[in-house]
Amino acid sequence: MYKVDDLVVYPAQGVGKINRIDTKTIGGASCDIYIVGIQSNNITLMVPVKNAGSVGLRQLVDKQTAADILDSLKNNQQAAVTVGQNWNRRFRKYSDKMKSPDLGVVADVLRELLVLGRDKELSYGERRLQEQAMSLVAGEISEVLGTTTEDIRDTLLRIYAPAPAPADEARPKSGRGSRS
Repeated sequence: MYKVDDLVVYPAQGVGKINRIDTKTIGGASCDIYIVGIQSNNITLMVPVKNAGSVGLRQLVDKQTAADILDSLKNNQQAAVTVGQNWNRRFRKYSDKMKSPDLGVVADVLRELLVLGRDKELSYGERRLQEQAMSLVAGEISEVLGTTTEDIRDTLLRIYAPAPAPADEARPKSGRGSRS
């Protein structure tokens, strides 16, 4: 059981804080409910205490797991991704994985979308999933490792940025005459 002010993670929403624990009467039965404030988007969730585990509410990953996931993202940018599927199938597959309470699964979705986006334009839905995955992964890792979400986001975007186009040395660098 969580306590007030505990940090928790709700799948597909991210890091939140237990603001309070209320007792509500629903259908004539009394039940305890966590009131969870999600940090990234100011959403408040009500999660029944007895169902918290089954809906995926969990503690933040430990420091070692967070560091391992971040290292994996930094060092596996060349790993193969599923490319034979159309965007619609990929979108459904990724959407299902985004609901996982396992941060490693969400990080894999992020890595695949970053790799795909390096080689081709992502669909609108895929771009939204990439932003959501980035928010979930960077939000939790930054909280655990004591850094900012922006630092992690910037690092990953820099690592996965498309390679610059090769410069054509045969053409002049500018429209004016060159100086020697």
